[in-house]
Amino acid sequence: MKKTFLRKLGLKKLNDGTSTGLKSSAASGEYIESFSPVDGAFIGSVSVTSEKEYEKVIKTSQKAFLTWRDIPAPKRGEIVRQYGEALRKYKEPLGQLVSYEMGKSLQEGLGEVQEMIDICDFAVGLSRQLYGLSMHSERPSHRMYEQWHPLGIVGIISAFNFPVAVWSWNAMIAMVCGDVCIWKPSEKTPLCAVACQNILHEVLKANKVPEGVSCIINGDYRVGEYMTQDGRVPLVSATGSTRMGKIVGATVAQRLGRSLLELGGNNAIIVTPNADLNLVLTGALFGAVGTCGQRCTTTRRLIVHDSIYDTVKKKLARAYRQLSIGNPLDAKNHVGPLIDQAAVDNYLESIKRVKAEGGKFVVAGGVLKGDEYGSGCYVKPCIAEVENHYEIVQHETFAPILYLMKYSELSDAVAMQNNVPQGLSSAIMTDSLREAEYFLSSAGSDCGIANVNIGTSGAEIGGAFGGEKETGGGRESGSDAWKAYMRRQTNTINYSKDLPLAQGIKFDL
Repeated sequence: MKKTFLRKLGLKKLNDGTSTGLKSSAASGEYIESFSPVDGAFIGSVSVTSEKEYEKVIKTSQKAFLTWRDIPAPKRGEIVRQYGEALRKYKEPLGQLVSYEMGKSLQEGLGEVQEMIDICDFAVGLSRQLYGLSMHSERPSHRMYEQWHPLGIVGIISAFNFPVAVWSWNAMIAMVCGDVCIWKPSEKTPLCAVACQNILHEVLKANKVPEGVSCIINGDYRVGEYMTQDGRVPLVSATGSTRMGKIVGATVAQRLGRSLLELGGNNAIIVTPNADLNLVLTGALFGAVGTCGQRCTTTRRLIVHDSIYDTVKKKLARAYRQLSIGNPLDAKNHVGPLIDQAAVDNYLESIKRVKAEGGKFVVAGGVLKGDEYGSGCYVKPCIAEVENHYEIVQHETFAPILYLMKYSELSDAVAMQNNVPQGLSSAIMTDSLREAEYFLSSAGSDCGIANVNIGTSGAEIGGAFGGEKETGGGRESGSDAWKAYMRRQTNTINYSKDLPLAQGIKFDL
């Protein structure tokens, strides 16, 4: 099966080092080797982009932008629509590749490709709705309005946990806005990026679009620095850890560029006595173990009212013991592997720190052994009873560790939820209108996403996605997030024979 889906995606020669929309000469002499966390097998390699190759990509992108920006936005939307149709054609093999290279379940891999299709559909409609405002001028016979123009080159730095969807959130919106994109995918999932580029290249070529509208550069943080330090890239959209985001934000700010940051989450679900416990179990379970806890929206903390705490703890522990862990391409398994050994080490270290601070495990963790877990990356999702002030709880652990804690008053639960450095996603489980509205008020959740009776993960593309505080403040995907990829221009037209000045200023000669 592995060879079949790779072949369908045009990945026959996996060591050819294709690193951009151009033919790569592998000038750096370095390669990134991709190994699957599913079975530890070598999948293929791509070349690391050299500084000389990066310069070639930049110049090609600059040239392509001059043509792309002049294509009417609805026509750009039509090309994005065709990409969405191509993704429908390749949904199964691309979803399999996402699952195999990243380690998430096949259903989640297919779901990620569906997100790409959905954002293409959204972008098509958006291409006819890049609206500006019209304002009344204080001067007679004057018309004042604003319009939006493309920025130029948009740099996209994506993370391994969503190796294709987050790129598309940025790229499809940027493309209908008239921008061109340079993508640095995670070095942990480079083949997913090459596959997406192969599919898009077919569409761009069929429409006689210049090479350079979409390019890939491959490598670690040093390759990302080419873009963050480059004044020719007016916007850098970066998804990853808070530590990485602080570096990117500071570097881009030094040159007065723009950064769009989607960083860490430390997401909580508050469970009140008025909650439907069936919803709680479903939302908390998927939120905590989906993608093996490697989503920025993963449920990290479950804050439960003391009157139902023991009941929720018992039900959740029972559900955890029924989880099936194994090959994510097998539909019967709920949880796949962590991405690599470094993630496993981080998981084990976090468990040690929980115990050292006084936490007690309701469901114990550990690394799974056996032939079916040959990659060494399969771990047990676990639950720990903790206090919110523990240092380990204040940090995002990218692994399936759920922290369980109790509260007495709803205001205290909200304060506990908010009392972490991150502010991405949040949820409350309740059938009480008063509790729900309080949670959504300005006195409630301080996160960019606040849900009622659904979990913290699984955001739809129609809403703006992003968070506050150390999550970075960026917004991607739906709503008016498109404005981040354009520059605003205010225009005033004088159609009289006089030249009156604003504020009644007189300047007569």
